[in-house]
Amino acid sequence: MPKFTIGGAKDMPKVLGLFNDQEAAKSAISSIKDLGISEDKISLVAKNGEDQDIEAGAEMGAEGQNLVDGTTTGGAIGGVAGVLASAGLLAIPGLGPVLAAGPIAAGLTGAAAGGVTGGLVDYGIDQQEGERYAGEVEGGNILVAVEDTEQEKINDVAAKLKDAGSYDVATH
Repeated sequence: MPKFTIGGAKDMPKVLGLFNDQEAAKSAISSIKDLGISEDKISLVAKNGEDQDIEAGAEMGAEGQNLVDGTTTGGAIGGVAGVLASAGLLAIPGLGPVLAAGPIAAGLTGAAAGGVTGGLVDYGIDQQEGERYAGEVEGGNILVAVEDTEQEKINDVAAKLKDAGSYDVATH
């Protein structure tokens, strides 16, 4: 199981991409892994498609989930989960169940007050951009983020995100 720095390394170069298609996000993550980027540098945040009554800030266990083959009972985004072993569901206030993996997820587990925006700010994204990305996730889109110490790899990842169909790619 990969180990994560809570919220990622703020000063490490990052690239974020938004997808409105689960298969495109899955393809992007596979392509990124093919570049040699390890799973502990790849994050994913996506809203679960079903309304569920769960306690805000609670971490949801793996019951009803098979993240290996990418299925989640009652969820609309399970296919993306299968590409990252660390994916799990979290309850985020004001948003509900969110599928999250990677360094961003590590920051979201304690983000009861700040939600997705707070987790992204902890990850090193400024407040305004964090709010924008959180709104995209709330709207049902999928956020894929990658961090690496080498800017050249970040540029390669940005190209892979675009090639896979991301409609919004930005480096930070």
